[in-house]
Amino acid sequence: MLKIPGYEGGPLVEGGAYLDDPLFWPVHLGTCLRGEDAQRAAFGADWDAAMELYRVLSAEQEWPMFSVPLRSGHTIYVVYRNFDGDRGVDYLIHHPTWPAAETLAVDDGHFMGPGMAWAELLSAARQPSTKGVDDPDARLLLLFPTLGDARIPDDATAALTAALSALTLIEEPADVASMLLENQGQWAPAHWRLADGVCINDGGHSYRNPGNAFALAEGRLLEISNVLNGGEATGHQTSG
Repeated sequence: MLKIPGYEGGPLVEGGAYLDDPLFWPVHLGTCLRGEDAQRAAFGADWDAAMELYRVLSAEQEWPMFSVPLRSGHTIYVVYRNFDGDRGVDYLIHHPTWPAAETLAVDDGHFMGPGMAWAELLSAARQPSTKGVDDPDARLLLLFPTLGDARIPDDATAALTAALSALTLIEEPADVASMLLENQGQWAPAHWRLADGVCINDGGHSYRNPGNAFALAEGRLLEISNVLNGGEATGHQTSG
């Protein structure tokens, strides 16, 4: 049985087969597609099929899990948490030297995040890997719901549009990309800044805001800042 250290729940199953289904992506991005216009643009005539896929993804007997390895040796895990009455998607990060995975973001009715700034999301998506989810477009869309960044660069729409064009059947991917970047995750877009080498934000629901009582420990915040940027850069170069 698949296990993530410190993560309680399961049974976890490899979710890689879902990545080849063009409908998986609008389903996965569903909480970022707020409003009828966004949902109509993303799902089109496939709404019923998408809802059936969501039911499969949300089945209690199997919890789809996706792994996104980073060059540092850390792995980001995306888990469909399918407890009866407590469904959602958990975004975790772990390194073999850690006793337990840490939570980056939680996408559900009691959301927690953001977990990443745009520069970090793009960096994590483009880090090469021979294991887990290795396609940069798939990594970008898979991790997108962790995003919460009040300062999105002008070229972000092009990157997201390219990923949607490659992996989905969405008729107007540029329009959907713009809607996704406007809404981002369930939280308000946060302002990110570098403080003593640590990339932090001001989000009231974020584990990466040291002002929150539930924030990650200082050492973890620094390590996560580094590895999301490929183990080389020290953070998202903006100020709040």
